[in-house]
Amino acid sequence: MPTVRIKDHHAEQRLFERRAIAAAILMVLALGAVVARLVWLQVVRYDYFAALSQGNRIKIEPIPPNRGLIFDRNGVPLATNVPSYQLELTREQVEDLDATLSGLAELGLIEAAAIPALLKDIHSRRSFDAVPIKLQLTEEELARFAARQHQFPGVEIRPRLTRYYPLGSTGVHAIGYVGAISEEDKKRLNMKEYAGTTLTGKTGVERAYEAELHGRTGFQQLLVNAQGRTVERIGNEAVKLERQEPLAGNDLYLTIDQRVQQAAEEALRGYRAAAVAIDPANGDIIAFVSTPGFDPNLFARGLTRAEYLALTEDPARPMYDRALRGVYPPGSTVKPLMALAALEAGVITPNETRFCRGIWRMPGGRDRPRRDWKREGHGTVNMRKAIATSCDVYFYDIANLMGIDRIHDFLYQFGLGQRTGIDIPGEREGILPSTEWKRRAFTRPEAKIWYPGDTISVGIGQGYLTTTPLQLAHATATLAARGKRFQPRLVRAIRNAQTGEIRELEPVPLPDAKTTDPLAWDFAIEGMYDVTNAPYGTARAAAAGAPYKMAGKSGTAQVFTVAATERMRKADELAEHLRDHALFVAFAPVDDPKLAVAVVIENAPGGGSAYAAPVARRILDVYLLTPEQLAEQEAKRQPARAAPAPRNTE
Repeated sequence: MPTVRIKDHHAEQRLFERRAIAAAILMVLALGAVVARLVWLQVVRYDYFAALSQGNRIKIEPIPPNRGLIFDRNGVPLATNVPSYQLELTREQVEDLDATLSGLAELGLIEAAAIPALLKDIHSRRSFDAVPIKLQLTEEELARFAARQHQFPGVEIRPRLTRYYPLGSTGVHAIGYVGAISEEDKKRLNMKEYAGTTLTGKTGVERAYEAELHGRTGFQQLLVNAQGRTVERIGNEAVKLERQEPLAGNDLYLTIDQRVQQAAEEALRGYRAAAVAIDPANGDIIAFVSTPGFDPNLFARGLTRAEYLALTEDPARPMYDRALRGVYPPGSTVKPLMALAALEAGVITPNETRFCRGIWRMPGGRDRPRRDWKREGHGTVNMRKAIATSCDVYFYDIANLMGIDRIHDFLYQFGLGQRTGIDIPGEREGILPSTEWKRRAFTRPEAKIWYPGDTISVGIGQGYLTTTPLQLAHATATLAARGKRFQPRLVRAIRNAQTGEIRELEPVPLPDAKTTDPLAWDFAIEGMYDVTNAPYGTARAAAAGAPYKMAGKSGTAQVFTVAATERMRKADELAEHLRDHALFVAFAPVDDPKLAVAVVIENAPGGGSAYAAPVARRILDVYLLTPEQLAEQEAKRQPARAAPAPRNTE
């Protein structure tokens, strides 16, 4: 029987030794990897992880800058900043965001309807950013939250500076207002510069000059514990914290004269209206009025839904900027420009007369007859008297002789039918019609045709011709300056918040309006002078007793067409929305114009000379007269206010 070896001690020994060596190698390699990792973490990457560790205990808090101030041309504050308290929420410190906001709504600190919008805003910010959820807390709201603050971790009361408009609604459409940053705002703003900031300019100067007004955000480091709460120190270690101060926004000086602005708004109170006053020498806007207005402080503190609906659903549309965006037929206010156009076209001479019987018919019997505003007519008139009496028949005739394209080309020089380039957004163009414009504006072939009757309507500022009050004031300033034009502006200087240096902005000249004969300006201006001074002038009452020479032109823009055979109805016989618009343009002094004014009153109780002209006179008085002269004029006007307004339809 063969011998069988049951156990090989030598083989087992060799196997054990090999395994022990392999295990030792693995242990050495593992230990080496641990040592290498420790060296990597604690030596090679020390700076990186030290900074990361520091970041876990130091929180960066943005410090919003003070918004720049806005003053009128004389240094009267129009927009300032005042201390207030607001409620801010930091998302990373809130366990249940929905429950927190619902709890705040139950306390009456926020509106339940606003929660979805707040959630969207909170999630659009970084988790460690403090997001304002309630602006300008009242004392009652402060006390209510303070008593329950322990229930809302991550929600804090913070003192901030907020926008304040000391004169309320005065000049609101020029100054604009600030409001909460919206999704649309985030697309145009660098949100890194708006950390900790809740408001941005929405309209007017506040929006147009946002980059100047906003400033630069600063920051401060805060030491926090493991729960994220701010502490003074951790253990015995003193930590050096950094702080970078914010840079305040620059201050703006407007061209607006607060005295004139308030006087114009007071004169137009109760009307849906607009008034613009411009310095012909440089384009400075002295008054920029749209009524009714609204209090911009509502937006700075945050509107409730009820307040917002009250503004947006008001039939008078207080938020609509009529001076900038309202488009109206200019009516007879365009007649001095039409007279200039006729002289330039050579279709008439200044002393050439026309006889007005109150009705005008197209040569050859074409088109329907057109009536004059004065039923019995004006008799024999030349250019100067036609302007002074606002004779429609005269201007029907010269418009027909010129044709629409020559009218268009001449009036275009005065800025009609185009944006003036004012330094705030939202301006509308209006319409300066031509044969080419009609071809582009309509789709039906028969509607593209320009008819002679269309030209006749444009001749008296009706038909397709529409302008904004700003354009009317700009054109009037151009006429007063005998063709010199400047881009209208609302900001004249910027003050550097750091150095205090004031930088004056230069006026921007525009291409001049030109006439072949320099004397043509005299004929148009003399006609406007007669409007307010001649015994037959349509607005002679407006200039009565003025210590300066004033030139003007009244106008009435029809809201609906009246047939030549139909009786002209008085304003009190019509529903308000069917009444004509009352207009008036003026400048003074005639020899050295300092101010040009345009006034438009929607659906007025009477014509431009009765309702719009006194407003223009008031604006001119406040700007041109000394306080003593103004007081004297006011005393003279008191008896006149008690008398019934004249019914002159022009």
